[in-house]
Amino acid sequence: MNDIIDHLLEHLWLNDRLSHNTLEGYRRDLHKIAGRLQNADKDWFSAEAVDLADAVYVPTESSRSQARALSALKRLYGWLLDTNQISDNPTARLKTPKQSRTLPDIITEKQIDTLLNAPDTEAPHGLRDKALLETMYATGLRVSEAVALKFNEINLNRGIINTIGKGDKQRIVPLGAEAVYWIERYLAEARPLLLKNTRCDELFVSQKKQGISRQLAWMIVKQYALEAGIRHLSPHGLRHAFATHLVNHGADLRVVQMLLGHADISTTQIYTHVANERLKSMLAQHHPRG
Repeated sequence: MNDIIDHLLEHLWLNDRLSHNTLEGYRRDLHKIAGRLQNADKDWFSAEAVDLADAVYVPTESSRSQARALSALKRLYGWLLDTNQISDNPTARLKTPKQSRTLPDIITEKQIDTLLNAPDTEAPHGLRDKALLETMYATGLRVSEAVALKFNEINLNRGIINTIGKGDKQRIVPLGAEAVYWIERYLAEARPLLLKNTRCDELFVSQKKQGISRQLAWMIVKQYALEAGIRHLSPHGLRHAFATHLVNHGADLRVVQMLLGHADISTTQIYTHVANERLKSMLAQHHPRG
């Protein structure tokens, strides 16, 4: 069963160019399902729809986890069918569990200001962190996109970033004057000290003389969020803040969709719900009959 998983992931990498994180997610879910099938003396070829349902719809797991596992399973059986290894797809009868859409936490603009002012810009690491945070909030980049930014993918004269997002889709995102200023300072004052004459293509670098990792970017956001008194803020929370604040200030939803790199407008529409919740909260707080 593990060989089948390996062959599928190789196929997805070669043909669909899925990211490493997506492939590893598929691997974890499929190994989990394979273990459950083996406990029931089944494998990928002998399992029927009811067996797969038992392996996916586990009551102790959230609907989100079940949906993610089913997505991986449908990929596997779709590939088995396309390669004529099976004649019938048992996952065709399995339905994705309904998920309650949870709204992202609302981070206020005042909280963002406190966060962005937290780094010590007199120190090289602090100046790098300031430039990173300003860039992420100014552009709404995913953390994976931010750490993968190459030196030649940013045009400070024009104030734009050329990034490659999910599915290898290219998009151009404006930076804004504040982010441009801090990136220029970082490039002039901090990046050379961190690299110490070592060549590196990534824009944001560490003392290891290479691009920063996703894990380090997470730690940077978490550290300054705690200093700013913001609980549970992740790099994705900065992305949420970017989109929410744009919508709050009247940005067109289609524009926000393009900036975020969402394939489907329905994914972006959550930010209208966030804005509505914010308006209701303000009404309740300030209206005499709220």
